[in-house]
Amino acid sequence: MEAVTVKQVVVIAGPSGSGKNVVINEILKRYPNCARLVTATTRAMRPGEQEGVDYYFMSQEQFDEQLSAGNILEHRFVPALNTYYGTYLPDLAKRMSEGKIVFAQVDIEGARLLKSRYGATTIFIMPESLEQFRARLHVRNPEWSEIEFKARMKVTEQELHEHAPQYDYRIVNADGKLEDTLREVVEIMQKEGYNLST
Repeated sequence: MEAVTVKQVVVIAGPSGSGKNVVINEILKRYPNCARLVTATTRAMRPGEQEGVDYYFMSQEQFDEQLSAGNILEHRFVPALNTYYGTYLPDLAKRMSEGKIVFAQVDIEGARLLKSRYGATTIFIMPESLEQFRARLHVRNPEWSEIEFKARMKVTEQELHEHAPQYDYRIVNADGKLEDTLREVVEIMQKEGYNLST
């Protein structure tokens, strides 16, 4: 007889501005047995942020040590910010041991790793259209220069064309339709065997 694996990890991904944070936050509010994976970063803490809540803030040396120790499962470097981000195993292990369903906000490499190692269901949040998304980004980030804006759009287009098809599910998060998006995420989780009722 096969061992029953309890599904505990969900990946929610999508381009910056797709609404993935809002989706995760709303689900955490509604389902007490869900938690967010807190990742490690080498960037400085900003005002109002908390260690172990927003990120695990590390120096480059600490980050490298944790990487060598096998505590950072996968990581990425963001050249524009000169910053590393990584999936922090101690945080994931702690939340899983508490019986939580853990929401991880990672890129395609992180999604692949969490799927292969923990049987994660991977969900990509899509904008309604590139035109609508472009308008949303302009409203959200009026301070961006045209060069930065074009660079962000290029990344978004790459994510939509190359990465999105590799996720288990793709959900369109249209403006003003958050409840529909949330319902779809919850339905997927129920179908995949996550226990949201505990």
